Amino acid sequence: MNSSSKLLVLAGLAFLAVSCKSTAPVPNGNIWGDTGDGHYLNPILAADYSDPDAIRYGKKYYMVASDFHFMGMQVLESDDLVNWKLISQVYDRFDRPGWNEMEHYGQGSWAPSIREHNGRFYVYFCTPDEGLFMSSAENPAGPWEPLHCVKAISGWEDPCPFWDEDGTAYLGHSRVGAGPIILHRMSEDGKELLDDGKTVYEGPVAEGTKFLRYGDYYYLSIPEGGVQAGWQTILRSKDIYGPYERKVVLETGSTFINGPHQGAIVDTPYGEWWFLHFQSRDPLGRVVHLQPMHWEDGWPVMGEDYDGNGVGEPVDGWTKPKTRKKTEPSLPASSDDFNGPGLGLQWQFNHNPVVEAWSLSRRPGFLAIDALQADSFKKARNTVTQKLMGYEGLYTTSLDCTSLVEGQFAGLACMGRNNDCVGVLVEDGMKYLALEDIDGLRKISPLDADKVWLRLKFDSNSNIFVFSYSTDGKEFLPAGQIFTAWFGFWKGARPALFSFNTVASAGTAYFDDFIYQLDK
Repeated sequence: MNSSSKLLVLAGLAFLAVSCKSTAPVPNGNIWGDTGDGHYLNPILAADYSDPDAIRYGKKYYMVASDFHFMGMQVLESDDLVNWKLISQVYDRFDRPGWNEMEHYGQGSWAPSIREHNGRFYVYFCTPDEGLFMSSAENPAGPWEPLHCVKAISGWEDPCPFWDEDGTAYLGHSRVGAGPIILHRMSEDGKELLDDGKTVYEGPVAEGTKFLRYGDYYYLSIPEGGVQAGWQTILRSKDIYGPYERKVVLETGSTFINGPHQGAIVDTPYGEWWFLHFQSRDPLGRVVHLQPMHWEDGWPVMGEDYDGNGVGEPVDGWTKPKTRKKTEPSLPASSDDFNGPGLGLQWQFNHNPVVEAWSLSRRPGFLAIDALQADSFKKARNTVTQKLMGYEGLYTTSLDCTSLVEGQFAGLACMGRNNDCVGVLVEDGMKYLALEDIDGLRKISPLDADKVWLRLKFDSNSNIFVFSYSTDGKEFLPAGQIFTAWFGFWKGARPALFSFNTVASAGTAYFDDFIYQLDK
């Protein structure tokens, strides 16, 4: 990803968060991820990988996260649990009612799990209305099998499969609204539930079930208390059906990290244990933190107990997990020159794409998005988007306007609770710089150019966003006012490329490139 993938931080400063911390951490400003000196600072991913789940297979780690109404469910790979890259997407559409009509904002994939069994990889997730789905693959880099509906049902969430040492298969989940935790027997191939399930635990907003067998115990690692202010709870029992003992193992405590919960316990080949979890942080969404972990008296001990109450609290940084290969600071892909055979794995369509209405081959080196009829950005088909990443940066794209037609609006958007868009509008045969926001679509000024550069500058710490534009790619002028972006429909703010037509399905937008400059 150009220069921004080479440097997560300028590591010329002394590392401030080492493993002997005795006081609660303070916010890290713009510093996050791999510091380049054998340490890391949280979050390890300053992007919306919400409800992360991860496993180790050999010396590699694999992670998935909730994607809700965005298509793809990205699979990430890491050598060290700190630096991650995108390697595949599990699916590319939901063939269910409403997904072609843009009616499922905030729905779709909730809190997936990834597991390996007998050399095959499995991903499970629930949608709140349609049911429990799974896919599997011989390689986490894909290809993944088409989605299989294990059970068509509404109101389930946060599933996790578990294959016991004797091969007996189970699946746990909760219900929308959080709790109780319900356990089912499952077929060995993971495609069928064998009973109606048994409730094994009820607690305060108990969800995000994750199974682990360690020593003599079965463990359930679950978040409780809700997204903004929750904590991580561990349950243990010598019988998978319980009764379970309960212990809170991670909480905000005296730190600034709200709701440190919902994630994955992972071991390393070298005897270390770690816990990945999210923190809800507007406008980025739910960013990913990594906590050191060890075992005491048969219970996981996570983070550091700064306030001395017997419950772990999030660390701001630590020594990186041990590996036997050198890993360089890196980021998931973001920039794209559209010269490849397919869209980069960072891109996700908003709801189902219309395959015949976008192309990378029609005009090599350009992303072509045909404008289908829609009344507004929220209803526009084939909007392609990716996660906002980092604390300060610039997203820039260039748009060829020569194939835009009457009624078409195309450009760059910032999606979130509200949607803010800048682009080129064609009205009465004239091209205009235009904006769409909560107040609707409006013209800003006439535009006499065949190509326009559009830019989104952001400071997520201060929640300041601003659009600008250029007709030569050098001098950028403000486009509209400074605005704020907010977490919405369970997702953080994110940049997007769009093209739609308010009059009829006609016209094509050609995007030349998409460049992300991370300011760190």
